[in-house]
Amino acid sequence: QVQLVGTGGGLVQAGESLTLSCAASGTTSSISVMGWYRQAPRKQRELVATVTNNGTTNYGDSVKGRFTISRDDAKNTVYLQMNSLKPEDTAVYFCNALAFIGTYGKATYWGQGTQVTVSL
Repeated sequence: QVQLVGTGGGLVQAGESLTLSCAASGTTSSISVMGWYRQAPRKQRELVATVTNNGTTNYGDSVKGRFTISRDDAKNTVYLQMNSLKPEDTAVYFCNALAFIGTYGKATYWGQGTQVTVSL
């Protein structure tokens, strides 16, 4: 089992920056990918950014060039640096981890969500 705790959300003005953190605990050695997804009111959850064990990153189109995901393996923590925030970035941000179990099994874990609100 993996537990995820996401922190760092808040209220900022457009153009400002914010950093989210996601700390993993439990069987962290099974984790292959960690990242962030977000869900705005009345919208589907969407990819923000992910990072694999070997450092490969992937970003949603709407955040490319503004957000940066990084990881600290010693702390089992992933960070999301969000710059040039826009009102449309307002959403609940969920930390996510994909873990391999056994030879072929997979499990997806979610954090509790942290609210990011960007005002004009």
